[in-house]
Amino acid sequence: MNIPNFLSLLRIIIVPVIVIFLIQGLYAKALIVFAIAGLTDALDGALARLLNKKTKLGSFLDPLADKILLSTSFISLAIFGLIPSWLAVIVISRDFIILLGLLILSMMSITYEIKPVFISKVTTTLQIVTVFFALLLKTVTYDKISYDWIMILSWLTASFTIISGLIYIIKGIKFINRTT
Repeated sequence: MNIPNFLSLLRIIIVPVIVIFLIQGLYAKALIVFAIAGLTDALDGALARLLNKKTKLGSFLDPLADKILLSTSFISLAIFGLIPSWLAVIVISRDFIILLGLLILSMMSITYEIKPVFISKVTTTLQIVTVFFALLLKTVTYDKISYDWIMILSWLTASFTIISGLIYIIKGIKFINRTT
């Protein structure tokens, strides 16, 4: 187990801690733990490149950790009314569609390489920023101005999430068309 893989695993392990803090209404603590999780996301990729520690496990574990962290965060924040529920549905649906596409490709014995596209990295960053600011604004204050900022950020995040999902669908269709 190398350091980047450990950081991805750590991100998965601390997800329940964030949820527990949210359930208890301890938004500042949830924010701190989420910020640590976000930092591990940035750090694991950077360390894997710098230390030349890219592994097959890491290429699976890192996106899995992202999906678990973000899906859980979006569902929890939507339940507690800190983000619009439609945004959580869009984020979860995109990830479900991507996983379904990978399953279909595998069932059809189509070889594919999982390489995140640039817009996907922007999407993940926007999703992290959305969760961070929803928690920050709940911690500091939550008034009409805060709600307006969350709505602007939600629409921006939703737009990028949809676009990146469509790009992955198009890539999947191209994989299928190459073999048929």
